[in-house]
Amino acid sequence: MFDLHPVFWIMAAAVAAPLLAEVPLGFRVPVVVFEVLLGMAIGPHGLGLVRFDGFVAAMFTFGMAATLFMAGMELNFKHIRGTPLALALRGWGASLLLGVAAAAVLYATPLAQAPLMLTLALCTTALGTLLPVLRDAGQLDSNFGRLFLAAGTVGEVGPIVAMSLLMSQQYSSWQEFGFLLLFLALVTASAAAGMGLRPPPLINLLRRTMHASTQLPVRLALLVMAGYFVLTEEFGFENILGAFAAGMVVGLATDGHEAKPLRHKIDAVFFGWFIPFFFVGTGVKFDLAAITGDPGTALLVPAFLGVLLAVRGLPVLMYRQHLPPGERLPFALYASVASLSLVVVITDIGVHTRSIDSRVAAAVVGAALLSVLIFPTLAALLRPLPPAATAPAGHSARRVD
Repeated sequence: MFDLHPVFWIMAAAVAAPLLAEVPLGFRVPVVVFEVLLGMAIGPHGLGLVRFDGFVAAMFTFGMAATLFMAGMELNFKHIRGTPLALALRGWGASLLLGVAAAAVLYATPLAQAPLMLTLALCTTALGTLLPVLRDAGQLDSNFGRLFLAAGTVGEVGPIVAMSLLMSQQYSSWQEFGFLLLFLALVTASAAAGMGLRPPPLINLLRRTMHASTQLPVRLALLVMAGYFVLTEEFGFENILGAFAAGMVVGLATDGHEAKPLRHKIDAVFFGWFIPFFFVGTGVKFDLAAITGDPGTALLVPAFLGVLLAVRGLPVLMYRQHLPPGERLPFALYASVASLSLVVVITDIGVHTRSIDSRVAAAVVGAALLSVLIFPTLAALLRPLPPAATAPAGHSARRVD
């Protein structure tokens, strides 16, 4: 009878994950790792308490959108423009070339017939997962932090935009490019309006309803996400692009001290409800037996883990003049932490369209999960924190994958 209560078990996993993350292990394990592992434990391939269908599958989609919305809110282009952004773009271009070479090897087999999709999965960086780690260590304002913020931003935005163009089959390539320019123009106009057009009557209304039962500012943020969600689908793009763009717009519109209460409320809604359904749901739907039951697939996991490190880590050679030798390997490890949310989305689409074998998809997701667990831990060990590197008092770090 316990499998009739999926919400209870998913929220139980969501509560247990941060508690497990507090257990002193001598190194930091991201909460998302525990969420996925607990999802695997309660899923149909574990204890069988939750099935991935119906309500759980629907909430998984909403959680995915919420994850990318929060990733969009975290972006701050003012801190990365100039040399950091130029290096990040060059590095991601090099990653694309390395990813194409790696995907071409699999293309010669019947396992993966969509090398571009696989390339995008290998070229992601989990900026949201690593932001709290760098923020708690007081590294965001350092040279290392600014360079990584730029690399992580491109590693998160680039695959989203590329996948939206690649996956769209509703219009011709030129039409899609035109729609992308139009969409970017709408995003820019919305962001400019949110930052510049703040009539006092509207601001007073939002302040008055901030703590009322109507929660109008929170509902407005959710409406923006829903609006861009629908807009991208109408333009023929993947709706994750809309969720990400909505997060950017809301993030720019709520930049400043006065908007902190609204940001805290958005954190509470998304991290408290929507996002656990995505990460725990990822574990629920993850078929560990597909990896452990086939020796060939099991060997693919460490192979993909090595490919992730090569594809996103080797471009650190472009940073020789900007990073001291002791920081280059930690930078490469951080950059190689795959965005679990994007990898799941890309591989799900590949399996659904039968362009990626389910065994390869499981191996890539498994490698992405291991990258979240292993690479930040190694980076922290190789780059010890200064004694005074602590989080500001009263600061609550946000986490997104």
